[in-house]
Amino acid sequence: MIREQIKTVSSGYLAIVLLTAAQLLFGYLVFNSLRTYAFGGAIAAILASAVVIVCWVGLFMVHPNEAKVIQLFGKYVGTTHEPGLKWANPFFQKTAVSTRVRNFESGQLKVNDSQGSPIEIAAVVVWKVFDTAEAMFEVDDYEQFVQIQSESALRNLTTTFPYEPHEGEGTALRSHPTEIAAALRDEIQDRLEQAGVTVIEARISHLAYAPEIANAMLRRQQASAIIAARTQIVRGAVGMVEMALDELQQHSVVDLDEERKAAMVSNLLVVLCGEEGAQPVLNTGSLYT
Repeated sequence: MIREQIKTVSSGYLAIVLLTAAQLLFGYLVFNSLRTYAFGGAIAAILASAVVIVCWVGLFMVHPNEAKVIQLFGKYVGTTHEPGLKWANPFFQKTAVSTRVRNFESGQLKVNDSQGSPIEIAAVVVWKVFDTAEAMFEVDDYEQFVQIQSESALRNLTTTFPYEPHEGEGTALRSHPTEIAAALRDEIQDRLEQAGVTVIEARISHLAYAPEIANAMLRRQQASAIIAARTQIVRGAVGMVEMALDELQQHSVVDLDEERKAAMVSNLLVVLCGEEGAQPVLNTGSLYT
């Protein structure tokens, strides 16, 4: 595996000064040799001027948050990160690699979750190149590699977790966004390690049931919400009935036998758990006995 090596190169400004001086010097020698009919000296000065012209090709620019990967006849020489005007061997091949933070949003993927329910999911991945040599030489196209492997990791993660939590289940895609984001980032990072890429952040940007089951799942969610609300109401009503019976017995307000306790509990539960207001009924049967 090829690892990044820092390559130190010369300042381009100093190279411009030296090359300009050399160009003027050899130009003067050519002119002077031709004037004195010293053709041998003129030829040597012309060849030297040609070498200086070739050396001008060695000038190159490194922009901020950019690196230049340097090769010599196919062999990796090193990478320079220092921005500015630089000069290196004119036979070096210099390839620019951006080290800026980049992001992309995957397309909406249709995947089955861990329970087999079809869902639509998409993610945003924030990444950057940290090893330019691996990015250039270990994979064919590192940008395309990042996209394909990120979508593959997203598919694999989706099949591992359910869309929403049910009884006896823990982490779910909809209810645990922080845990899912961390798991997705780790999954993508494992796949991109060999490409010299580090994943800064990965999070779900779109999550929904597939259209063919969306209505059925919506009804199930509504039913679950109703059941949860009813459960809470019943628990509260039972607590209030228990408190009422305890208060009546503690303060000896009325002495109730088991049958009357059962009737009172039934009436209180109806009043407390009913959706509509209770209608008072006056029992006058005992007035005529």
